[in-house]
Amino acid sequence: MNRSIFYLQYTNPSAYPPLEHSGLILLNAGWNVQYFGIQSEGESNKLTFPETLADRVFLWNHQNPGFLQKMHYVAFTVAILARVIWRRPIYVYCSDLMSCPASWLISCLTSCKVVYHEHDSPDPEVPNQLSKFQLFLLWTRKRTGRSADLVIFPNEKRLEIFLKITGRRNKSLCVFNCPSLNCVTTAKDMISSAELLQLVFHGSINSDRLPLTLLEALSRFPGRVQLVVIGYETIGSKGYMTQFIREAKRLCLHNDVMFLGAMSHHEITKCSSTWKVGLAFMPLQGGDINMNNMVGASNKPFDYMSCGLALLVSTKPEWEAMYVKPGYGLSCNPFDVDSISDQLRWFLEHPAETREMGERGRQQILSVWNYETQFKPALDFLEETSARTCLQYAQRHL
Repeated sequence: MNRSIFYLQYTNPSAYPPLEHSGLILLNAGWNVQYFGIQSEGESNKLTFPETLADRVFLWNHQNPGFLQKMHYVAFTVAILARVIWRRPIYVYCSDLMSCPASWLISCLTSCKVVYHEHDSPDPEVPNQLSKFQLFLLWTRKRTGRSADLVIFPNEKRLEIFLKITGRRNKSLCVFNCPSLNCVTTAKDMISSAELLQLVFHGSINSDRLPLTLLEALSRFPGRVQLVVIGYETIGSKGYMTQFIREAKRLCLHNDVMFLGAMSHHEITKCSSTWKVGLAFMPLQGGDINMNNMVGASNKPFDYMSCGLALLVSTKPEWEAMYVKPGYGLSCNPFDVDSISDQLRWFLEHPAETREMGERGRQQILSVWNYETQFKPALDFLEETSARTCLQYAQRHL
């Protein structure tokens, strides 16, 4: 029995940096790593893994919603189950709600072990409007939560809620969505007070994470502050980037806002040499279970820190405790033009302190907030259980 692990998700695995980082860690540890998923729709389809993992990714074509998608999903689930039975990997690594039926069937019908890594959680309150299929997904999620050999969440609060709902008692870990050590850039050079302040945003684009108030704040510093946007619109925010660019033109920010489109995670660090501040805005009120518990789950702050950037985050208590109080950046109300402007002015007037914030964050990534360190307890568990499984298999076949 070889040490194989199948990553399974009914989406594009390249959209989730932790799957790339953990896959590389396992590959370097001698595991045979393979990914099975679905091609993305639109700009997010440009997201890919680095060359080391690219030939290990097997993606089915995207299928639009409707009857054919239902058949597509059933066929995908059956095909994965058949492949697991045939190839007999030691572990299946499931990482979205849509993979729960497959992981449940795999745990019931095979001896394969299961890791369940939940990146996006459904709200614990189940509305009466849910379809039978959605209720079935939640039912298999609960069963998977109880039976999986290992459960991983990127946020402590969401893990706590999951354990309460499922009644799970087995091994469970909180692993922050940190970058890998190979993503960390070299230290930035000292900057002068006259240098352009370049802000960067990357990730899925909507009005909460990239509000129009940001453009109004930029218009108060013509030619001195520049915004670089890297990302893609989600299904729920179609057309917002067009609106954002239109507003930038109205405010005469033609040369101060650059939209680079979607870029793979491993490509972003190559463009970071001139960036100074990374934007990680979240709604101050409302939101679902994920938006309300994003500390550790949001990869944006960690990615910016790995590039030596200072942070500008929302004035949420947990975000300020995690990133502002230790000195990695500043906070503002992202929906208040004056609040954003005040912090941009501070960055402009304190270039040396801004660089020190970025370097302090980069050192934190190198020492603690890197995926090698965060994932180590999970790797140790997988190594230990796989060794035991291989030994038992060898004893049975002597």
